[in-house]
Amino acid sequence: MSYLEKINSPADTKKLAIEDLSRLADEVRQEIISVVSETGGHLASNLGAVELTIALHYAFDLPTDKIVWDVSHQIYPHKLLTGRRDKLSTIRQYGGLAGYAKRTESEYDHFGAGHASTSISAALGLAVARDLNKEDHKVIAVIGDGAMTGGLAFEGMNNAGSLKKDLLVILNDNTWSISKNVGSISKYMTGIMADEKFNKLRSEVWEMTGRFKRRDKIRETVRRLENSIKGLLVPGMLFDKMGFRYLGPIDGHDLPLLIKTLNDIKNMIGPVMLHIATTKGKGYAPAEHDVTRFHGVGKFDKVTGKSASETGLPAYTDVFGDTMLELAEKDKRVVAITAAMAPGTGLVPFSEKYPDRFFDVGIAEAHAACYAAGLAADGIRPYLTVYSTFMQRAYDQVIHDMAIQNLPVVICMDRGGLAGNDGPTHHGAYDLSYMGPVPNLTIAVPKDGNELRSMLHHTIDNDISGVVALRYPRDKVPEAITEKPAKIEWGKWEWLTKPGETVVLAVGSMVTEATKAVKQLKENGLEVSLVNARFVKPLDNEILDQILKSATTVFTIEENSLRGGFGQAVADYLLERNYTGKFTPLGIPDKFVPHGTREELLADLELDSAGIAHRIATEKESPATSNGFLSRLSLRKNNVTRGNKVS
Repeated sequence: MSYLEKINSPADTKKLAIEDLSRLADEVRQEIISVVSETGGHLASNLGAVELTIALHYAFDLPTDKIVWDVSHQIYPHKLLTGRRDKLSTIRQYGGLAGYAKRTESEYDHFGAGHASTSISAALGLAVARDLNKEDHKVIAVIGDGAMTGGLAFEGMNNAGSLKKDLLVILNDNTWSISKNVGSISKYMTGIMADEKFNKLRSEVWEMTGRFKRRDKIRETVRRLENSIKGLLVPGMLFDKMGFRYLGPIDGHDLPLLIKTLNDIKNMIGPVMLHIATTKGKGYAPAEHDVTRFHGVGKFDKVTGKSASETGLPAYTDVFGDTMLELAEKDKRVVAITAAMAPGTGLVPFSEKYPDRFFDVGIAEAHAACYAAGLAADGIRPYLTVYSTFMQRAYDQVIHDMAIQNLPVVICMDRGGLAGNDGPTHHGAYDLSYMGPVPNLTIAVPKDGNELRSMLHHTIDNDISGVVALRYPRDKVPEAITEKPAKIEWGKWEWLTKPGETVVLAVGSMVTEATKAVKQLKENGLEVSLVNARFVKPLDNEILDQILKSATTVFTIEENSLRGGFGQAVADYLLERNYTGKFTPLGIPDKFVPHGTREELLADLELDSAGIAHRIATEKESPATSNGFLSRLSLRKNNVTRGNKVS
């Protein structure tokens, strides 16, 4: 029986001898490689965090002590060692384990995550709650060097340093820049500074100097001496100045050293920062040699590391990346900005061909947006490329820095709609809703790759003013890319069929599904007209006025939250003009959508072609119930007009 098979909780890990833990680490790595090769997921980051996870489980008393994992994409070893080993093969699969920390999944997941730089703030909240509740346990935040580029991490550190609460922050640094510091001198210094006897002596010296008349001057000399030694040998002065006791860096793959250090420092008073150095992809050569590809990977051959072959149509992301090269060649004002997502947003080719016009600002979306506004204010044409779910973090900049000043920034939102196996922290389900109310902003949602390309070219060919939010899904394009981009009538929708009494207004990715649904319905004797509503803002008043005159039934379909989304905007327009027909919006209901493939999730929400066809046929057959949404809006409008409260 392997060591891993004996582990069902952190208590079981503690039963092993320290010299046996390296074998456990090997088994954990092999299990993760085996599972991820079949399911896809985050690999390199998890392989790099194996020893750290084992050491934390060994040194602390979980779940009484609490660990907060930043982003938590490195949580697979933690899940393996906390009773979820038999379910790891379901990770990120529909109905299976989440790919991130999830409070409802395990008592060992103390705080959920998925976005970066949140761990220190959340851990500080847990530490303060502990003290308010008069409890006695440890709180640990584990954050990577990438997440430390986010301003939220430093906001949390600043607050933690001022509150002086007992809190351990572990900085998991897997860059090459600190490799020289992980040597005998650094190891020796950290051992001294973490040692209980040294810290007791340090406290006694401090207390003794307080008896002298010139104690302030003596203490300042002692403090400067300590800081000078640390500043010479370790890169931790910044953290010291923020109120943290800094230790490290130490080798994050040396299990005995990690455990000893954690045991030495876990009872230190106040905020402590332990800096460890690890290797992403540790123990799996393909991942060590190509960290970027194996950060988040699809299915692959675990022997060779080669990805499962993919053929057919390109992804929207790839079409976007290729088009950005075309725009840059056409206009020297074009620049591309991303927030630590160059591969994920398709901008690697751009960064290689136009390095002086490419800017990766790190995990700092708010800065990226404000930076883009500054560029636009002086004649540059910035294309800010961010996942939809991460763009939420820069909403104030969209309003305050871009829109109020009517600056020409194109926000390119990848992963609009359902992001698949990454789950609710990554679904871009709210962008149409939160962008919609902002003045001086256009929302463009292409139905396919060719329309995406046309929209991008239009923004530069016509020197568009104001903010443009361009949104596209995490999916392959439905049709092959044409040789040249077609011209597009900006702000206008298009009839994909002839107008009729029953009209479907479909947005973006839903056009393909709605097209299939309309075809299915026609084969069953039901005629339905289809509009490509490619601009969510502004609405196409010309087509809507045509619908007001001739349509008796209207459906809207969007891969977005129904609250505040496209359907609600259309309903407002129709209601204000006394539309008397039936209206039904289809989209994402007021709930968080779990993880699974896009296909599975769309089917669950009845936003695939079969679901759309079923909903249309059902609503057409049930006139008594199909007008509920519009009726509720009408009731609300009447009650508000009369000054009544609306529940």
